[in-house]
Amino acid sequence: MASGESKTAVIAAVIGNLVIAAGKFAAAAITGSSAMIAEGIHSLVDTGNGALLLLGMKQSTRPPDADHPFGHGKALYFWSLIVAMSIFGIGGGMSVYEGITHIEHPSPLENPTWNYIVLGFAMAVEIASFRVALREFNKARKETRPLEFVRRSKDPSLYTVVFEDSAALLGLIVAFAGVFLGHLFENPYFDGAASIVIGLILMGVAWLLAAETHGLLLGEGADPALRERIAALIEADDAVDRVSDVLTMYMGPHDLLVNVGVHFRRGLNAEAVHAAIHRIEDRLRSEHPEIQRVYVEVESLRQKA
Repeated sequence: MASGESKTAVIAAVIGNLVIAAGKFAAAAITGSSAMIAEGIHSLVDTGNGALLLLGMKQSTRPPDADHPFGHGKALYFWSLIVAMSIFGIGGGMSVYEGITHIEHPSPLENPTWNYIVLGFAMAVEIASFRVALREFNKARKETRPLEFVRRSKDPSLYTVVFEDSAALLGLIVAFAGVFLGHLFENPYFDGAASIVIGLILMGVAWLLAAETHGLLLGEGADPALRERIAALIEADDAVDRVSDVLTMYMGPHDLLVNVGVHFRRGLNAEAVHAAIHRIEDRLRSEHPEIQRVYVEVESLRQKA
């Protein structure tokens, strides 16, 4: 997944959420709607989350140094986890709390027309932002099915925006239903219930994002198909007898470390083995540009020593 695709989607989401948050809070102040407060919190949290993702994307491109010899690629995974925690705790938790408070101390809606105007505007902006995120997401996944791509992707920045925008659109529908039903039946409990539902939606999205980021942050490796392909490429070299362990770990969205044990054919001298290792490295990087580092353990020579 190209970083440019991710950055475009994130920037579009940040701008859209900032505009929407201002409108929602203005409508909440005028009407006293709990659902609108929850939606305002949601958009404000999404704005901050977009900024955190941009920070993670920037930090992940920093070059290696003495303290971080493998680079800073995992910074994106760290900030993606912080985003998930933010959605769960701030967005979801405060929305549920606001809904419960409104149910315990209900107050009638005032000037609900403003809610409909702001919700309609927010829906238009969210749809525009979602279309940008979905376009970049589809461009990155190509022919891969969406859920499979999310599971296989090592760049959480783009599908995080898609998840957030999907939750935002669903939250707007729930908020509209709460305001409409509360207005229709003159029952403020619908408004509070909508706020709780919005909070639960956010918590669900946060849990999904945390689950996807968890493995990456702990050191997730390449999928079995890629590991088999790496082994096949190495064994295709004339100097190689067989491959033992293929150990991999993503150090960042586009930075795969490969450590492989190779049994070379008997009779090769050190110079021939050295040349074969260079061929292996070049072949792996040529077919899979995300492979940045290759470490070859010469198994057969170690056993004979």
